[in-house]
Amino acid sequence: MRITFLFLALFGFPHLGVSQIELDTFTLNQFGEEFLWGTACAAYQIEGAWNEGGKGPSIWDDFTHKKGNVHNNENGDQGVDFYHRYKEDIALNKEMGFKVFRFSISWPRIFPNGTGEINPEGVAFYHAVIDECLMQDIEPWITLYHWDLPSKLEEQGGWTNRKIVKWFTDYAAFCADEYGDKVKDWMVMNEPAGFVGLGYMLGYHAPGKKGIDKFLKATHHVCLSMTSAGKTLRSNVENANVGCTFSCSQVKPFKGLEKHEGAVARIDALLNRLFIEPSFGMGYPYDAFPQLKRIEKFFEDGDEELLKFDFDFIGLQNYFPVVAKKSWIPMIRSKQVPPKKRDVPVNEMGFEINPEGIYHILKQFSEYENIQNIIVTENGVCVKDSLMESGVHDPERIDFFRSYLKNIYKAKQEGVPVTGYFVWSLTDNFEWSEGYEPRFGLIYVDYNTMERTMKDSGKWFMEELKRN
Repeated sequence: MRITFLFLALFGFPHLGVSQIELDTFTLNQFGEEFLWGTACAAYQIEGAWNEGGKGPSIWDDFTHKKGNVHNNENGDQGVDFYHRYKEDIALNKEMGFKVFRFSISWPRIFPNGTGEINPEGVAFYHAVIDECLMQDIEPWITLYHWDLPSKLEEQGGWTNRKIVKWFTDYAAFCADEYGDKVKDWMVMNEPAGFVGLGYMLGYHAPGKKGIDKFLKATHHVCLSMTSAGKTLRSNVENANVGCTFSCSQVKPFKGLEKHEGAVARIDALLNRLFIEPSFGMGYPYDAFPQLKRIEKFFEDGDEELLKFDFDFIGLQNYFPVVAKKSWIPMIRSKQVPPKKRDVPVNEMGFEINPEGIYHILKQFSEYENIQNIIVTENGVCVKDSLMESGVHDPERIDFFRSYLKNIYKAKQEGVPVTGYFVWSLTDNFEWSEGYEPRFGLIYVDYNTMERTMKDSGKWFMEELKRN
């Protein structure tokens, strides 16, 4: 999901007005027959079976097995048992009317040590998931990297080691060759700002590293890896549709004051520009954040060209906006204004619910001339769900989807090339350092029995998509 709530929490969040499109007349069929509707998930958050089927350990296995790193010391060892229940979950995806199932491959399930020896059981598992999707007439969309780096590679520095560009490219080449005859739609990475910022600067996520140089070094190697793997996918998969997903938030000045515009520009550079602009040949956003020039000490000859790649689509993932104000924090000199200080609606994790934020961020990204196709590859909300005899009633989540989709449609009507929307998430799951308490799913999971129950929000999508 959802990046990165805490990387963004370094900074902040706005409250905007109501769109002109009335909720009571808005329906999903207004997007048209070609619009893609799907759900999204990630291997570590759902699969479980952390040490089954020949899988090697990941940095998230290591991180969650250390006390104090995760809420209630929970972990993804069992997840929601997708490893054994994938047929049931894919069937639920179909029942609700979604045509796309976005999932990630666990790198250490394929290569237990990150490189070298291949795990046949892991390879076979993803063939089974893909085949089940195709049998159910659902398009499988694969994310190559959704944060679960093999532990053996982290022992060698992980994303701070330049060798990872080759390690990741070799992994991408194997997956392309193995699954490319069945899967044409690929996302290279999920939210690089999230796993780099939280994992290599703040230490809040795996692998728990801290430091500006670690952050900058990992940033550069991730950007090189994104383009190298993207080129490999395009080369190795006939008719490949290659993209990458980026977390994004509209950033606005506190109280609209001009004195905070510098803080807005710096935070926007970190959250929205840092990982995408190098692939456009624009380089890193030194204009708004001159301190980023420190990254150049990690460059090698020819890197400017190696950073470039023309993705077929860009996946945008949005959950909330950010409000910024000037600060004397070293280097960043910016800080957030938390929602609790602004009396705005929030989700169960305390982050602002503001549907017009997604309209504005779509408009912002559409201004890049390199972007011809945008898919909202994650959007959703956690609310306090309760399982009752009559079901799981979540009207707040339905209101969230209706209002956010209304604003996406508004952007589309104004010429933004948005062609799809994937819900986060299909089922409730392990929400990284927040554990199992936040529930984002359309399907409620009883974590004791693993029994699935479709929430009212899932039924709402089912009825809406039938009209489509």
